[in-house]
Amino acid sequence: MATITISLPDSLKSFVDAQVADKGYGNVSEYFRSLLREAHENDRQARLEALLLEGLASGPGQTATPAFWADLKAEASTLMQKHTDPKVAE
Repeated sequence: MATITISLPDSLKSFVDAQVADKGYGNVSEYFRSLLREAHENDRQARLEALLLEGLASGPGQTATPAFWADLKAEASTLMQKHTDPKVAE
């Protein structure tokens, strides 16, 4: 695991310490990891929303038949495997 060192003014250090104590984090690192995970998820969600809006703005699309959903599900499954199993991506 990589290490990052940051400098904080006393007021922010006090705030972080209070957050760690009040919200039950084991230590400052856990608190910051939680903040970063949340920021990462927010970025992913914003990207998804942008793509959905882009798709909606592109005009009428394919009719959502049962075959369409089956194909979409299969494609999503393949993409998910590529991202979770390095052997599939090769």
